[in-house]
Amino acid sequence: MFSVTREITFCYGHRLLDYDGKCKHLHGHNGRAVITLSGDHLDALGMVVDFSILKRVVGGWIDETLDHRMILHRDDPILPALRAAHEPVHVIDVNPTAENIARLIFDYARDHGFPVSEVRLWETDSCYASYTGTE
Repeated sequence: MFSVTREITFCYGHRLLDYDGKCKHLHGHNGRAVITLSGDHLDALGMVVDFSILKRVVGGWIDETLDHRMILHRDDPILPALRAAHEPVHVIDVNPTAENIARLIFDYARDHGFPVSEVRLWETDSCYASYTGTE
């Protein structure tokens, strides 16, 4: 099995609903998505996937969709105010934990044909969550 990994950094904000701790408040992170692709075979160039294609497709989506945005649950009561102020928001159907954001990136990569085997989302220098697609 061959694998390649690309790191993509982005800044985002979020808060956790129904959480009893500091993360119940709006706050931000300098996130680092570590995306691993795996395959049994290499392409004609000897690659699992060209790093630049992964950066262009998945990194481009992260830049357009998640970078410098609040990632919030669809039921977050702050959404109307942020939308009224024309603030950039990405709304999801689950609590925007590091685990769920890792899965969001994994699903995007998989849905765009990448043989993704794992996404790790580093929320801080010492904490990350990962998703492998094997529930």
